[in-house]
Amino acid sequence: MTEVLLAVGTRKGLFIGRRRGGAWEFDDSPYFNAQAVYSVAIDTRGATPRLLAGGDSSHWGPSVFHSDDLGRTWTEPARPAVRFPKDTGASLERVWQLHPAAAEPGVIYAGTEPAALYRSVDRGETFELVRPLWEHPTRSQWVPGGGGEGLHTVVTDKRDPKAVTVAVSTAGVFRTTDGGAGWTPSNSGVSAVFLPDPDPEFGQCVHKIAQDAGTPDRLYLQNHWGVYRSDDAGAHWTDIGAGLPSTFGFAVAAHPRRAETAYVFPINADSDRVPAERRCRVFRTADAGRSWEPLTAGLPQEDHYGTVLRDALCTDDADPAGVYFGNRNGEVYASADDGDSWRQLASHLPDVLCVRAAVAG
Repeated sequence: MTEVLLAVGTRKGLFIGRRRGGAWEFDDSPYFNAQAVYSVAIDTRGATPRLLAGGDSSHWGPSVFHSDDLGRTWTEPARPAVRFPKDTGASLERVWQLHPAAAEPGVIYAGTEPAALYRSVDRGETFELVRPLWEHPTRSQWVPGGGGEGLHTVVTDKRDPKAVTVAVSTAGVFRTTDGGAGWTPSNSGVSAVFLPDPDPEFGQCVHKIAQDAGTPDRLYLQNHWGVYRSDDAGAHWTDIGAGLPSTFGFAVAAHPRRAETAYVFPINADSDRVPAERRCRVFRTADAGRSWEPLTAGLPQEDHYGTVLRDALCTDDADPAGVYFGNRNGEVYASADDGDSWRQLASHLPDVLCVRAAVAG
Protein backbone atom coordinates (compact mmCIF):
# COMPACT_ATOMS: atom_id res chain seq x y z
CA MET A 1 0.00 0.00 0.00
CA THR A 2 1.41 3.39 -0.97
CA GLU A 3 2.08 6.07 1.61
CA VAL A 4 1.31 9.72 1.03
CA LEU A 5 3.43 12.06 3.10
CA LEU A 6 2.29 15.55 4.10
CA ALA A 7 4.79 17.97 5.64
CA VAL A 8 3.35 21.06 7.32
CA GLY A 9 5.78 23.79 8.28
CA THR A 10 4.50 26.14 10.97
CA ARG A 11 5.65 29.04 13.08
CA LYS A 12 6.57 26.53 15.82
CA GLY A 13 7.78 23.34 14.22
CA LEU A 14 7.20 20.81 11.44
CA PHE A 15 4.19 18.47 11.59
CA ILE A 16 4.16 15.32 9.45
CA GLY A 17 1.06 13.42 8.41
CA ARG A 18 0.98 10.02 6.73
CA ARG A 19 -1.85 8.40 4.79
CA ARG A 20 -2.11 4.72 3.99
CA GLY A 21 -5.39 3.94 2.32
CA GLY A 22 -7.91 6.56 3.39
CA ALA A 23 -6.78 7.23 6.97
CA TRP A 24 -4.44 10.05 7.97
CA GLU A 25 -2.23 9.91 11.04
CA PHE A 26 0.06 12.66 12.32
CA ASP A 27 3.27 11.99 14.22
CA ASP A 28 2.95 12.56 17.95
CA SER A 29 4.86 15.82 18.25
CA PRO A 30 6.36 18.44 15.96
CA TYR A 31 9.91 18.24 14.70
CA PHE A 32 12.14 21.31 15.25
CA ASN A 33 10.04 22.36 18.21
CA ALA A 34 9.75 26.16 18.54
CA GLN A 35 11.50 26.74 15.20
CA ALA A 36 9.72 28.48 12.35
CA VAL A 37 9.79 26.18 9.30
CA TYR A 38 9.45 28.35 6.20
CA SER A 39 10.42 25.78 3.57
CA VAL A 40 10.01 22.05 2.99
CA ALA A 41 10.85 19.80 0.04
CA ILE A 42 10.10 16.12 -0.58
CA ASP A 43 12.64 14.76 -3.07
CA THR A 44 11.41 11.44 -4.47
CA ARG A 45 13.88 11.22 -7.35
CA GLY A 46 16.37 8.85 -5.73
CA ALA A 47 16.11 5.28 -4.51
CA THR A 48 15.32 6.67 -1.06
CA PRO A 49 13.07 9.72 -0.67
CA ARG A 50 14.73 12.66 1.05
CA LEU A 51 12.93 15.35 3.02
CA LEU A 52 14.49 18.77 3.49
CA ALA A 53 13.37 21.47 5.91
CA GLY A 54 14.45 25.06 6.33
CA GLY A 55 14.26 25.69 10.06
CA ASP A 56 14.72 29.07 11.72
CA SER A 57 15.71 29.01 15.38
CA SER A 58 15.41 32.31 17.23
CA HIS A 59 18.51 31.28 19.20
CA TRP A 60 20.72 29.40 16.71
CA GLY A 61 19.53 30.99 13.48
CA PRO A 62 18.46 29.34 10.21
CA SER A 63 19.58 25.92 8.99
CA VAL A 64 18.68 23.24 6.43
CA PHE A 65 18.00 19.74 7.78
CA HIS A 66 17.46 16.50 5.84
CA SER A 67 15.84 13.13 6.54
CA ASP A 68 16.18 9.84 4.66
CA ASP A 69 13.58 7.91 6.66
CA LEU A 70 10.45 9.89 5.71
CA GLY A 71 10.91 12.43 8.46
CA ARG A 72 11.32 10.19 11.48
CA THR A 73 14.91 11.32 12.15
CA TRP A 74 16.78 14.39 10.91
CA THR A 75 20.38 15.36 10.23
CA GLU A 76 21.91 18.83 10.37
CA PRO A 77 25.26 19.26 8.57
CA ALA A 78 28.25 19.98 10.78
CA ARG A 79 28.73 23.27 8.90
CA PRO A 80 25.82 25.43 7.75
CA ALA A 81 24.48 24.10 4.46
CA VAL A 82 23.52 27.60 3.30
CA ARG A 83 25.65 30.59 4.21
CA PHE A 84 26.74 33.80 2.58
CA PRO A 85 30.40 34.12 1.63
CA LYS A 86 32.23 36.71 3.75
CA ASP A 87 32.88 39.00 0.79
CA THR A 88 29.14 39.55 0.28
CA GLY A 89 28.78 41.27 3.64
CA ALA A 90 25.42 39.52 4.09
CA SER A 91 24.08 37.06 6.62
CA LEU A 92 21.33 34.50 6.19
CA GLU A 93 17.95 35.48 7.63
CA ARG A 94 15.99 32.40 6.49
CA VAL A 95 15.54 29.83 3.75
CA TRP A 96 12.30 30.59 1.93
CA GLN A 97 12.39 27.81 -0.67
CA LEU A 98 13.83 24.31 -1.23
CA HIS A 99 13.29 22.96 -4.74
CA PRO A 100 14.48 19.65 -6.29
CA ALA A 101 15.56 20.40 -9.87
CA ALA A 102 13.27 18.84 -12.46
CA ALA A 103 16.03 17.67 -14.84
CA GLU A 104 19.02 17.07 -12.56
CA PRO A 105 18.93 14.25 -10.00
CA GLY A 106 20.80 15.30 -6.90
CA VAL A 107 20.42 19.02 -7.54
CA ILE A 108 18.46 21.10 -5.03
CA TYR A 109 17.94 24.85 -5.23
CA ALA A 110 17.45 27.05 -2.19
CA GLY A 111 15.98 30.54 -2.17
CA THR A 112 16.87 32.79 0.74
CA GLU A 113 16.48 36.10 2.50
CA PRO A 114 18.36 38.31 1.68
CA ALA A 115 17.17 37.41 -1.82
CA ALA A 116 19.67 34.92 -3.26
CA LEU A 117 19.71 31.61 -5.06
CA TYR A 118 21.84 28.66 -3.94
CA ARG A 119 22.51 25.38 -5.74
CA SER A 120 23.35 21.99 -4.23
CA VAL A 121 24.65 18.98 -6.13
CA ASP A 122 24.55 16.56 -3.16
CA ARG A 123 20.80 16.51 -2.42
CA GLY A 124 20.92 19.49 -0.09
CA GLU A 125 23.87 18.77 2.20
CA THR A 126 25.95 21.69 0.89
CA PHE A 127 24.95 24.69 -1.24
CA GLU A 128 26.83 27.23 -3.34
CA LEU A 129 25.71 30.81 -4.00
CA VAL A 130 24.67 31.55 -7.60
CA ARG A 131 26.73 34.71 -7.83
CA PRO A 132 25.49 36.18 -11.14
CA LEU A 133 22.01 36.66 -9.66
CA TRP A 134 23.42 37.98 -6.38
CA GLU A 135 25.53 40.45 -8.39
CA HIS A 136 22.75 41.40 -10.81
CA PRO A 137 23.02 45.08 -11.83
CA THR A 138 19.47 45.80 -10.67
CA ARG A 139 20.00 44.43 -7.15
CA SER A 140 20.69 47.81 -5.56
CA GLN A 141 17.17 48.83 -6.57
CA TRP A 142 15.37 45.80 -5.09
CA VAL A 143 13.09 46.74 -2.20
CA PRO A 144 11.99 44.30 0.52
CA GLY A 145 8.34 43.30 0.56
CA GLY A 146 6.18 43.25 3.66
CA GLY A 147 7.67 39.89 4.67
CA GLY A 148 11.25 40.80 3.79
CA GLU A 149 13.40 40.57 0.66
CA GLY A 150 13.04 36.89 -0.09
CA LEU A 151 13.66 34.67 -3.09
CA HIS A 152 10.64 32.47 -2.47
CA THR A 153 10.00 30.64 -5.76
CA VAL A 154 12.17 28.43 -7.98
CA VAL A 155 10.85 26.79 -11.16
CA THR A 156 12.99 24.42 -13.21
CA ASP A 157 12.41 22.86 -16.63
CA LYS A 158 12.39 19.07 -17.04
CA ARG A 159 13.51 19.54 -20.68
CA ASP A 160 16.47 21.83 -19.98
CA PRO A 161 18.57 21.92 -16.79
CA LYS A 162 19.97 25.34 -17.76
CA ALA A 163 16.55 27.02 -17.65
CA VAL A 164 15.60 28.33 -14.20
CA THR A 165 12.96 30.88 -13.21
CA VAL A 166 12.87 32.59 -9.82
CA ALA A 167 10.64 35.13 -8.12
CA VAL A 168 11.67 37.70 -5.52
CA SER A 169 9.60 39.99 -3.32
CA THR A 170 9.71 42.71 -4.44
CA ALA A 171 12.03 42.47 -7.42
CA GLY A 172 9.77 40.29 -9.60
CA VAL A 173 10.57 37.40 -11.93
CA PHE A 174 14.06 36.67 -13.24
CA ARG A 175 15.03 33.92 -15.66
CA THR A 176 18.24 32.24 -16.84
CA THR A 177 18.66 29.98 -19.87
CA ASP A 178 22.39 29.40 -19.48
CA GLY A 179 22.57 27.67 -16.12
CA GLY A 180 22.71 30.82 -14.03
CA ALA A 181 25.46 32.77 -15.81
CA GLY A 182 23.04 35.48 -16.94
CA TRP A 183 19.65 36.58 -15.61
CA THR A 184 16.92 38.59 -17.33
CA PRO A 185 13.92 40.30 -15.71
CA SER A 186 10.77 38.58 -17.00
CA ASN A 187 7.86 40.74 -15.87
CA SER A 188 6.30 42.08 -19.06
CA GLY A 189 2.57 42.45 -18.47
CA VAL A 190 2.72 42.10 -14.67
CA SER A 191 1.50 45.20 -12.88
CA ALA A 192 3.07 46.94 -9.89
CA VAL A 193 0.10 48.99 -8.73
CA PHE A 194 2.01 50.36 -5.75
CA LEU A 195 4.68 52.10 -7.90
CA PRO A 196 4.46 55.42 -9.77
CA ASP A 197 5.16 53.46 -12.96
CA PRO A 198 2.86 50.42 -12.72
CA ASP A 199 4.67 48.60 -15.57
CA PRO A 200 8.37 48.55 -14.68
CA GLU A 201 10.97 46.15 -16.04
CA PHE A 202 11.42 44.82 -12.50
CA GLY A 203 10.13 45.64 -9.02
CA GLN A 204 6.84 43.72 -9.08
CA CYS A 205 5.71 42.03 -5.87
CA VAL A 206 5.26 38.52 -7.26
CA HIS A 207 3.90 36.18 -4.59
CA LYS A 208 4.16 32.74 -6.25
CA ILE A 209 4.59 30.95 -9.60
CA ALA A 210 3.45 27.44 -10.60
CA GLN A 211 4.27 25.47 -13.76
CA ASP A 212 1.61 23.80 -15.92
CA ALA A 213 1.77 20.00 -16.04
CA GLY A 214 1.17 19.68 -19.77
CA THR A 215 3.15 22.64 -21.10
CA PRO A 216 6.32 23.52 -19.18
CA ASP A 217 6.49 26.93 -20.87
CA ARG A 218 3.09 27.79 -19.36
CA LEU A 219 3.36 29.41 -15.95
CA TYR A 220 0.73 30.74 -13.54
CA LEU A 221 1.55 33.74 -11.36
CA GLN A 222 -0.16 35.12 -8.27
CA ASN A 223 0.82 38.74 -7.86
CA HIS A 224 0.25 41.44 -5.27
CA TRP A 225 -3.00 42.22 -7.11
CA GLY A 226 -3.35 40.20 -10.27
CA VAL A 227 -3.37 36.58 -11.45
CA TYR A 228 -1.44 35.98 -14.66
CA ARG A 229 -0.44 33.32 -17.17
CA SER A 230 2.59 33.10 -19.41
CA ASP A 231 2.75 30.80 -22.43
CA ASP A 232 6.38 31.59 -23.25
CA ALA A 233 8.23 30.67 -20.05
CA GLY A 234 7.70 34.07 -18.47
CA ALA A 235 8.75 36.38 -21.30
CA HIS A 236 5.22 37.83 -21.43
CA TRP A 237 2.28 37.64 -19.03
CA THR A 238 -1.49 37.90 -19.56
CA ASP A 239 -4.07 38.78 -16.91
CA ILE A 240 -6.36 35.81 -16.16
CA GLY A 241 -8.04 37.16 -13.03
CA ALA A 242 -11.52 37.64 -14.51
CA GLY A 243 -14.02 35.44 -12.66
CA LEU A 244 -12.21 35.51 -9.30
CA PRO A 245 -13.75 37.35 -6.32
CA SER A 246 -10.36 39.04 -5.76
CA THR A 247 -7.08 39.00 -7.63
CA PHE A 248 -5.05 39.56 -4.48
CA GLY A 249 -3.58 36.46 -2.89
CA PHE A 250 -0.39 34.64 -2.07
CA ALA A 251 -0.62 31.05 -3.28
CA VAL A 252 -0.91 29.28 -6.62
CA ALA A 253 -0.40 25.58 -7.39
CA ALA A 254 -0.73 23.47 -10.53
CA HIS A 255 -2.25 20.03 -11.01
CA PRO A 256 0.58 17.45 -11.25
CA ARG A 257 -0.68 15.83 -14.48
CA ARG A 258 -3.70 17.65 -15.88
CA ALA A 259 -2.81 20.36 -18.36
CA GLU A 260 -4.35 23.85 -18.00
CA THR A 261 -5.38 23.13 -14.39
CA ALA A 262 -4.29 25.33 -11.49
CA TYR A 263 -5.51 26.45 -8.07
CA VAL A 264 -5.51 29.77 -6.19
CA PHE A 265 -6.82 30.98 -2.83
CA PRO A 266 -8.06 34.58 -3.20
CA ILE A 267 -7.60 37.06 -0.34
CA ASN A 268 -9.84 40.10 0.15
CA ALA A 269 -7.16 42.75 -0.27
CA ASP A 270 -3.65 43.75 0.70
CA SER A 271 -5.27 45.91 3.40
CA ASP A 272 -7.68 43.12 4.48
CA ARG A 273 -5.78 39.86 4.45
CA VAL A 274 -8.58 37.36 5.03
CA PRO A 275 -10.23 34.98 2.54
CA ALA A 276 -12.09 36.79 -0.24
CA GLU A 277 -15.59 37.70 0.96
CA ARG A 278 -14.61 35.92 4.20
CA ARG A 279 -15.33 32.55 2.63
CA CYS A 280 -12.99 29.57 2.68
CA ARG A 281 -12.70 28.67 -1.02
CA VAL A 282 -10.08 27.30 -3.34
CA PHE A 283 -10.63 28.34 -6.96
CA ARG A 284 -9.68 26.02 -9.80
CA THR A 285 -9.22 26.65 -13.48
CA ALA A 286 -9.37 23.77 -15.96
CA ASP A 287 -8.77 25.93 -19.04
CA ALA A 288 -5.59 27.87 -18.20
CA GLY A 289 -7.39 30.76 -16.54
CA ARG A 290 -10.17 31.44 -19.03
CA SER A 291 -12.65 30.52 -16.30
CA TRP A 292 -12.60 29.69 -12.58
CA GLU A 293 -14.81 27.60 -10.31
CA PRO A 294 -15.01 27.73 -6.50
CA LEU A 295 -14.29 24.49 -4.65
CA THR A 296 -16.18 24.43 -1.36
CA ALA A 297 -17.46 20.91 -0.60
CA GLY A 298 -16.30 20.03 2.91
CA LEU A 299 -14.80 23.46 3.65
CA PRO A 300 -16.19 25.82 6.34
CA GLN A 301 -19.31 27.65 5.21
CA GLU A 302 -19.42 30.28 7.97
CA ASP A 303 -17.35 33.48 8.02
CA HIS A 304 -13.71 32.48 7.80
CA TYR A 305 -10.48 34.35 8.50
CA GLY A 306 -7.74 31.82 7.72
CA THR A 307 -5.22 33.40 5.37
CA VAL A 308 -3.27 30.99 3.13
CA LEU A 309 0.35 32.03 2.59
CA ARG A 310 2.38 31.62 -0.59
CA ASP A 311 3.80 28.16 0.10
CA ALA A 312 0.81 26.84 2.03
CA LEU A 313 -1.08 25.45 -1.00
CA CYS A 314 0.23 22.42 -2.88
CA THR A 315 -0.62 19.28 -4.83
CA ASP A 316 0.85 15.80 -4.59
CA ASP A 317 1.62 13.27 -7.34
CA ALA A 318 -1.13 10.76 -6.51
CA ASP A 319 -3.83 9.70 -8.96
CA PRO A 320 -6.31 11.32 -8.51
CA ALA A 321 -4.29 14.23 -7.26
CA GLY A 322 -4.29 15.36 -3.68
CA VAL A 323 -4.63 19.09 -3.04
CA TYR A 324 -3.71 20.61 0.33
CA PHE A 325 -3.67 23.94 2.09
CA GLY A 326 -2.97 25.27 5.56
CA ASN A 327 -3.81 28.65 7.00
CA ARG A 328 -2.83 31.10 9.70
CA ASN A 329 -5.62 29.74 11.90
CA GLY A 330 -3.57 26.55 12.20
CA GLU A 331 -6.00 24.49 10.10
CA VAL A 332 -4.97 22.01 7.40
CA TYR A 333 -7.38 20.81 4.70
CA ALA A 334 -6.93 18.09 2.09
CA SER A 335 -8.67 16.86 -1.02
CA ALA A 336 -8.06 13.39 -2.46
CA ASP A 337 -10.04 14.01 -5.65
CA ASP A 338 -8.38 16.91 -7.50
CA GLY A 339 -10.09 19.47 -5.24
CA ASP A 340 -13.69 18.37 -5.73
CA SER A 341 -14.20 17.66 -2.00
CA TRP A 342 -12.27 18.45 1.17
CA ARG A 343 -11.74 17.30 4.73
CA GLN A 344 -10.00 18.91 7.67
CA LEU A 345 -6.86 17.06 8.74
CA ALA A 346 -5.67 19.26 11.60
CA SER A 347 -6.70 22.28 13.65
CA HIS A 348 -5.21 24.50 16.34
CA LEU A 349 -1.68 24.19 14.96
CA PRO A 350 0.65 27.20 15.01
CA ASP A 351 0.05 29.32 11.92
CA VAL A 352 0.95 27.35 8.80
CA LEU A 353 3.82 28.70 6.69
CA CYS A 354 4.24 25.95 4.08
CA VAL A 355 2.89 22.56 3.01
CA ARG A 356 4.37 19.86 0.75
CA ALA A 357 2.97 16.43 -0.11
CA ALA A 358 4.08 13.45 -2.20
CA VAL A 359 3.62 9.74 -2.68
CA ALA A 360 6.65 8.57 -0.72
CA GLY A 361 6.45 4.82 -0.48
